[in-house]
Amino acid sequence: MPVTDEPQKSTLPEGATEESRADEHRADDTRADDTCRFDRARTARSSEILEDYTELIGDLIAEHGEARVTDIARRLGVTHPTATKALARLKREGLVTSRPYRGVFLTEAGAAMAERVRVRHRLVVDLLLAIGVPEQAAETDAEGMEHYVSETTLEAFRRFLDARKA
Repeated sequence: MPVTDEPQKSTLPEGATEESRADEHRADDTRADDTCRFDRARTARSSEILEDYTELIGDLIAEHGEARVTDIARRLGVTHPTATKALARLKREGLVTSRPYRGVFLTEAGAAMAERVRVRHRLVVDLLLAIGVPEQAAETDAEGMEHYVSETTLEAFRRFLDARKA
């Protein structure tokens, strides 16, 4: 680009200032942050079903040695076809296997997911109890919250609870 003594022409639209352009960029950043935030919430909702099913299947296996579709549907309050459809998704995701007349079993990946969810659930419950939420409400509320809490937030919960113990 040749160097001249002529003043540079502004590339801003007429009437715009550097400040208004900065405001525009901040607004774009806010929209991008909102998009990421809403995208994270949609992703959490999508995985919430997988997590609830794997956690319940793990609990049923621990209690009864297997998880039957009928028991899964009853415990989650859904119809048998709804549970069957969700289990088909879990199979596609490699989280469960099933055997005719034997029920549903977690794969290694499914068992790992169930354990992660169980630990996250316990951590959220413990935090709610620590701030004075009654036990029944803490259990119920944690069931919804546990799917939406980031690892960063979980770590903050952990530090808070550890500091209370010390």
